[in-house]
Amino acid sequence: MSLYELTPVPPELDAPLLVVAMDGWIDAGAAGATAAGHLLSTLPTEVAARFDADALVDYRARRPTLRVADGLNAGLTWAEPELRVGRDRTGNWVLVLTGPEPDMRWHAFTGAVVELATRLGVRLACGLGAFPAPVPHTRPVRLASTATQRHLAEMVGFVPGTIDVPAGIGAALEAGFADADIDAVGLWARVPHYLSAMPYPAAAAALLDGLAALSGIELDVRELHAAAALAGARIDELIANSEEHTALVRQLEAAADIGETGSPLDPTNLPSGDEIAAELERFLRGEE
Repeated sequence: MSLYELTPVPPELDAPLLVVAMDGWIDAGAAGATAAGHLLSTLPTEVAARFDADALVDYRARRPTLRVADGLNAGLTWAEPELRVGRDRTGNWVLVLTGPEPDMRWHAFTGAVVELATRLGVRLACGLGAFPAPVPHTRPVRLASTATQRHLAEMVGFVPGTIDVPAGIGAALEAGFADADIDAVGLWARVPHYLSAMPYPAAAAALLDGLAALSGIELDVRELHAAAALAGARIDELIANSEEHTALVRQLEAAADIGETGSPLDPTNLPSGDEIAAELERFLRGEE
């Protein structure tokens, strides 16, 4: 039995980009979610395929939202994976895979998505995400990649060396796309570790800028850049009032300016960002 139901797609659909933006895995600064939300709010889309959520989602872990209106049950909102389709302002086709990361049947889900991508002629699949890193907010957000082809990794940039880390569904999909000879790349924004627990629009803007540069689609990211400038000014204001926080940022700036080819920052000597993160959260909520 198929895990998805394909709705009638536009007959003129041609060589679409697939953006994978599912909830549930690491997303520092809510950068991936913010980028996906902005993409869907500025790119008119419609449902192209619905997945069998009962076979994929544990609703005791991801309970539906009940709306209560004057004591009446006004309906439930269910978290369900779905594939949406739309076009950018220059006519490029875009597919967006959204919803919760499956709680089960990852092999079957990966096979279903790869089958859909093959069936719809996907030319490139791109994932969106972010991870906390020892970087300062005073420098441009840099992207790192996981990719199925060396040239894609080199186009985006990558963290040198080898490391074993827990994987999200995006990694499983990348492997599936590779087996099907579909180019795939995960775009990962590096978010300052002391800002990873709060929205960081600069990282979301960097993800969409990177997506546009890599895929050739046209996106309007001005709103995110404006939000990033405002957030950056407020963070600067707070940090300037603390010698300790200023010293932390200066140390991170020095390491960032050396670059990856220089001496890397020793994470064991990295000052904790917990205090500054807590103060930033209070500050951005308008507290004294």
